[in-house]
Amino acid sequence: MIIQLKGVSKFYGGFQALSNVSAAVQPGAIGLLGPNGAGKSTLIKSLLGLVRLTSGDAQVLGMDVRRQSREIRQRVGYMPEDDCYLAGLPAIQAVAYAGELAGLPPRTALRRAHEVLDYVGLAEERYREVQTYSTGMKQKMKLAQALIHAPKLVFLDEPTSGLDPQGRERMIKLIQNLAQKKGVSVVISTHILHDVEASCDSVLILSRGALRVYDTIANLRSSVKETWSVRITGDLTVFTKALVARGCAVRPSGHEEIEVAGPDASDHVFRAATEAGVIVRHVEAARTSLEEIFLDAVGA
Repeated sequence: MIIQLKGVSKFYGGFQALSNVSAAVQPGAIGLLGPNGAGKSTLIKSLLGLVRLTSGDAQVLGMDVRRQSREIRQRVGYMPEDDCYLAGLPAIQAVAYAGELAGLPPRTALRRAHEVLDYVGLAEERYREVQTYSTGMKQKMKLAQALIHAPKLVFLDEPTSGLDPQGRERMIKLIQNLAQKKGVSVVISTHILHDVEASCDSVLILSRGALRVYDTIANLRSSVKETWSVRITGDLTVFTKALVARGCAVRPSGHEEIEVAGPDASDHVFRAATEAGVIVRHVEAARTSLEEIFLDAVGA
């Protein structure tokens, strides 16, 4: 396992940011989900030794967060949500400096900086000053800083924040490549469910400091029924009866529109429409499986 949590709690004065969190997190790509104030950032900072736990025990890559925080930071990559660069430095120097902070000799850090900037797609812009970068380029540069010392685990805090759709897809592909081809475990702290579904194997969901869900996405999807929003022209009552006869759960959601849930619900919609003699005008996923689980977990 890459992370072991046993009864982890953290108080800031009278406010409890983490509440008795326990989990044994396996390698791979892991989504860390939760609304604002759920405790995601506090958990990451605690695992890096930047915030001292109030109670409980935690290990990262087999190292104790209380006694070996420096060793953890030397072996783990961290991409913060906020920008982290010195004005006036080109990307190659900014990334190399991050490598030196992680313990690399200067010449090794510079060589690695060239390699990771190539990897994240900043080869042509490596000598530009970072403050001239677009948001997407800055995100790539931060990822390069997190990867320069060849960590086995990286924490990415809102890695697609502020990116346009193309930039988000590029970042997701980089994350997928890290986990699937480079053997690097990735913990992605985000509020964007699509990004987690697209890039992660498992998910941790926090709410009000407590761990509500930890499971693989495949298991979670299998436990949730598909839900589709369907709009038709024709007799809605007859159509609804045909769907119910096929084992679907149906509820109204508007004029000539219903929500249909159940295994293979999308297939049943069109077969029932043929049986009922109605025309299907519109079909779309009413909610993704992960969204359903997330909303249930946080009590929304």
